[in-house]
Amino acid sequence: MLTAVTACKMVAEIALLALCGQWLLGFLSGASRNGNPFYVFLRLLGRPWIQVARWLSPRLVMDRHLPLVAFFLLLLVWCAASLAKVGICLQIGVNLCR
Repeated sequence: MLTAVTACKMVAEIALLALCGQWLLGFLSGASRNGNPFYVFLRLLGRPWIQVARWLSPRLVMDRHLPLVAFFLLLLVWCAASLAKVGICLQIGVNLCR
């Protein structure tokens, strides 16, 4: 169970960092961001989570706000996985969680 929770937490961390990096690189590069290969790679990593956000959010949410929705959903998943990991580690012993 600890492995599954840790894997879920790690996937959420990677996706959160990809969305943050995509936002920061898009902010810094401006209009020429679509020609940047790193931006394209980060957009590729974040696209599945943005599609999940579209599927979960109502149609009232505009498409340009979906990355923010995806970020907060992933943040919620990360917090839940962190709490679950702490609970499991307290249950089995902290030495076994290293």
